[in-house]
Amino acid sequence: MTSTMAELRDAYNHKGYLSPLPVLDETELREARHAFAELEEEFGEEYTQYNLHNVHLKYPWVMHLAKHPRALRVINAVLGPDVILLDSRFICKYPVRSPAKQTGNDVSGIINNEQGKPAEGQQSESVLPFVAWHQDMKYWGIDGGPVLSIWLALDDSLPENGALQVIPGSHCSGLLPHHLATRPGNMLTVNQEIPAELVQADKTVICPLLAGQMSIHDGLLVHASDPNTSQKRRCGLVARYVPTCAYPIQDPDRPRTFNATVIASGTDHFNHFSSESPQL
Repeated sequence: MTSTMAELRDAYNHKGYLSPLPVLDETELREARHAFAELEEEFGEEYTQYNLHNVHLKYPWVMHLAKHPRALRVINAVLGPDVILLDSRFICKYPVRSPAKQTGNDVSGIINNEQGKPAEGQQSESVLPFVAWHQDMKYWGIDGGPVLSIWLALDDSLPENGALQVIPGSHCSGLLPHHLATRPGNMLTVNQEIPAELVQADKTVICPLLAGQMSIHDGLLVHASDPNTSQKRRCGLVARYVPTCAYPIQDPDRPRTFNATVIASGTDHFNHFSSESPQL
């Protein structure tokens, strides 16, 4: 990395994100893609597109990705030396398929909400998964410290296959209102979005990544991603981190449990999070 850690931290605090950041070398990337292909073979694309949740507890290679030294070097620069890995999930936007080739693994199956989800057996070619404008902290009941999210790309992440879009500096506006989304296909579990009038869409920046690179963003950064309209898969590991001083709060609007936490670096002197392992 040509920038110093202090420069990266200052840029992150100013913009709310950093991208792109190199993490995996060619060998590590090849091994990770091979391991993920085995999961696709075992579980099928309909499952692997969104349901590989917290599998860092099950597969050492995923834990290695989430605790990769080059990733932690930047994460530590932002959060400090004592960091908890809060949660992880693989997210894949699979290529568009022609009607003749669509199967039970059609990408529209990724939609994870009641309003946007087509009825079983009635998937629509026109409904492609996307992520509406939102802030991660709307769904994470955390206080006492920031939440930092990464996207570690297993595939190139490009505008045509639904790369991350951000509003630089929007993390400084605090938590914004979210309401029920009306456009079908929103991948967000509770199908919410930030009202359009509160999103400074004219300031949108797209964050393309090459496979093996990562982006990081603050939990209050306004961000989104468009559907994958290409013939290229977009797959990556999303992982979230907090400093050990952070703690979960009881918020009925953000009823999230944290049963997959592990120490990513340093020492946890607070023990705010459960160490119980979830069912996988």
